[in-house]
Amino acid sequence: MADHNVSQTRLYEWLTGDDDSRMCDDIPEGACNEQPRNFFLHIWAALGNKLADELSSARLVLPWLMGIIGAPVWMVGLLVPIREAGALLPQIFVAGFIRLKPKRKWVWVAGALTQGFAALALAVFALFTTGTLGGALVLAALILLSLARGFSSIATKDVLGKTIAKRRRGTLMGWSGSIAGAATLAAGAVLMLFDSRPGNLVVAILLAIAASGWIMNAIAAARIQEAPGAVEGGENGWDSIKLGLSLLKKDRTFLHFNLARALLLSSALALPYIALLGQNQSGTDLGGLGLLVVVSGLAAMIASPIWGKRADQSSRGVMRDAAIGSAICCLLAASLVWLPGEWTHSIWPYAAIYALLVIVHHGVRLGRKTYLVDMASQDDRALYVALSNTLTGVLMLIVGAITGAFAQWFGSGVLLLILAATAIGATLSTHQLPEVE
Repeated sequence: MADHNVSQTRLYEWLTGDDDSRMCDDIPEGACNEQPRNFFLHIWAALGNKLADELSSARLVLPWLMGIIGAPVWMVGLLVPIREAGALLPQIFVAGFIRLKPKRKWVWVAGALTQGFAALALAVFALFTTGTLGGALVLAALILLSLARGFSSIATKDVLGKTIAKRRRGTLMGWSGSIAGAATLAAGAVLMLFDSRPGNLVVAILLAIAASGWIMNAIAAARIQEAPGAVEGGENGWDSIKLGLSLLKKDRTFLHFNLARALLLSSALALPYIALLGQNQSGTDLGGLGLLVVVSGLAAMIASPIWGKRADQSSRGVMRDAAIGSAICCLLAASLVWLPGEWTHSIWPYAAIYALLVIVHHGVRLGRKTYLVDMASQDDRALYVALSNTLTGVLMLIVGAITGAFAQWFGSGVLLLILAATAIGATLSTHQLPEVE
């Protein structure tokens, strides 16, 4: 056991680039001693979560499921908004509840197990339901999954702040993203084997594997050594909203961060439209979408550790540089709509730009997560994360509807130009943020 601990500590020091695994800035002494072990448990948890996310994707797997069971088309359009906003909107209401728990990892575990249960329910629906009733059951399970995801998300960041020290968190999320990218790569390789819609059994198997990923996430979270935290100041949902809004007025940096985060949504919003452009221009079916998943996994493997290291030095700089990259990718993708030549009707140039934007988007995510965790104190971190995520959930619903309307009226090319302009605004906004590392 001692040899294992020594090897684990050495691997931790190699991954983080440290000569001393006990460099701890803002976590208790006990948490410092457990930091190498907790570091790898966070990675295992992220691997299970990412694998589950990919195999229950609201952009790919669940639309297949809806098509297989013959659900109405309008229900398919609800999948992505429910998946994304459902995980973000309620977070301010649960921040006070989580604050009342001295060990927040158990909220994380409960959320992961609930997501696993919802994925198993989806697998059953794939095998035994059809039509409108089947579609309604899928949406109900997705609502449960998304709400559980919100609980896990806020608890995960709070536990991260209590167990991993400053200037290590970005590195951890970087390596987590890289390893999880390998899981995405494997998922995409499997999807590329299907040139047509897979049958009920295949989708059910994918969803069952997703459930096992969340179980793995729960087991890893349960084994993290977390010191009890302060429980004073727990609020109900409405009190949390009032307190959160007062924080926006009092903490100008937090307000500025949320404005910048809203502008940074351009990278997330552009991804599906680049995929849609590639599909429309090339006529490629699920094999092409599988290719996009593969390049997404490769990009994550390459980019995440690099962004993570940089985020520990300057998360503000990472957000700024990622915003510049978002603008460039949006402009490149939009230009393909008007460029002549047969090569623009191949999936490959879109896949290349998609991969670049995935790299950039990982920078956006790692930068903003590291900035938010480092900006907040241990006592207020859960509320900061919850409020920021709730605001983003509201904006995602509003901006998602607006961008969908623009895409419908003017086409994906024009929309990407608008998102490029938004990314330029994000560049200017993030550049003016103060450093928090």
